[in-house]
Amino acid sequence: MRPSPVISAIGTGALAFGLTLSVAPSAGAATVPTEPVAQDDATMQEALERDFGLTPFEAEELLDAQAEAFELDEAATDVAGEAYAGSVFDTDTLELTVLVTDASVVSKVEATGAEAEMVTHGTEGLAEIMAELDAVGAQPGVVGWYPDIETDTVVIEATDATGAQSLIESAGVDASAVEVETTDEQPRLYADIVGGDAYHMGGGRCSIGFAVTGGFVTAGHCGTVGTTAQSADGSGSGTFQQSIFPGNDAAFVSATSNWTVTNLVNMYSAGGTQTVGGSSQAPVGSAVCRSGSTTGWHCGTIQARGQTVSYPEGTVQDLTRTSVCAEPGDSGGSFISGDQAQGVTSGGSGNCSTGGTTYYQEVNPMLNSWNLTLVT
Repeated sequence: MRPSPVISAIGTGALAFGLTLSVAPSAGAATVPTEPVAQDDATMQEALERDFGLTPFEAEELLDAQAEAFELDEAATDVAGEAYAGSVFDTDTLELTVLVTDASVVSKVEATGAEAEMVTHGTEGLAEIMAELDAVGAQPGVVGWYPDIETDTVVIEATDATGAQSLIESAGVDASAVEVETTDEQPRLYADIVGGDAYHMGGGRCSIGFAVTGGFVTAGHCGTVGTTAQSADGSGSGTFQQSIFPGNDAAFVSATSNWTVTNLVNMYSAGGTQTVGGSSQAPVGSAVCRSGSTTGWHCGTIQARGQTVSYPEGTVQDLTRTSVCAEPGDSGGSFISGDQAQGVTSGGSGNCSTGGTTYYQEVNPMLNSWNLTLVT
C-alpha cells in the first residue's frame, strides 16, 4: 500500500530549531476526572453498531469487508503503478474504488477485484495544489484545506469566503480545481485533559498514542523536547525525545522508568482493549475508531488525507481528516482501523454530543522518520 506523505518537519535538521510553544491547561479547561470515563462498549464491533447505527451482523460484515479491502488495495496499488491516484472504501456498499490517472491500467486494477475510476489530478496533482496553498499560508477566515480525492479537487474550508478567494488568488492555483466550503466551526487542539491512557506533562495532561519500543508516540503540541512525562498513577516516567509543532503535530516520549509497553489500545469499557497488529494505512472511506478519556471510544470514517489545518496556535500540515468526534483532552490518543494503527489525535471541531470533525497525524511517518518500532 502506498505510504502517506512523509512528515514534512520531522528529521534531525528540522528539529534543530526546537519549539516555542509551552503547553499548559487553559483557563477554561474542563474539570479533569480522577479516572478515565467508563464506556459501555466492549469491542470495536459494538462501537460501530452504536456510532454507525448497524446491526451486529452488519458491523461484523463491515469489519470483514474492510480487512479484505486492505489486502485488495495493496494488489491494486501495485498494478496501477505511477497511475495510482488514491483509494476509497465505501462503508455502505463495502466496495473499494481505486482512482487512476491512466486509462490503460483500468482493466488491470479491475482484474484484482477492485473498482477503478479515472481522475484528472490524482494525489500528485492535488498535492501540487496543496503545496501552492501551503506556501501562501493561513488567511483571515480560512480554517483549513485538504485534498478530496473522490471529487478530485482541493477543498478550502472558511468562515468567510472572501478569505478563501484571497488564498486562491495569492497562490495562483486553478480555481476550477478548488472548492470552497463555508463553516461555522473553528478547529482547536485537544490538550490539557487526558485522551487514551493518561500521562502528565508539567501542568497539563495528554494521552498515549501507540507504544513503540522504548516508549510511545503522541501529539507534538503536548510537549517540547526535554519535557518530562509521568504515567497517570505516577509510577512511570519518561521524556519527550522528539517533538514538532506547529508544521506537524507529532512526538516521541521515551519511557525512562517503570513504564511497560504493550500492544493494546484502551477502549474504556470496564478494561476492554483492542490489540495492535500493525500499521497498514486504511483507504479513505474506511471505518476508524479513536480512544480518549474525555469522550471514550468513538468511531467514524476517514474523509481525506493531507489536510492543512490552521489552529490558533499555528498551522499544521499532512493531517488526516475524519468524521470521528472528540473533545478537549483527547489529544495524542490512538486512531485505529481494525487492528491497524493509523495515527494520533491532533485536534478538531464539534463535540461528541452533536458530532464533529477530528484530525490525526499519521503514525507511519513518525515510525519511519525517527526509526521507531511499533509494538505489536
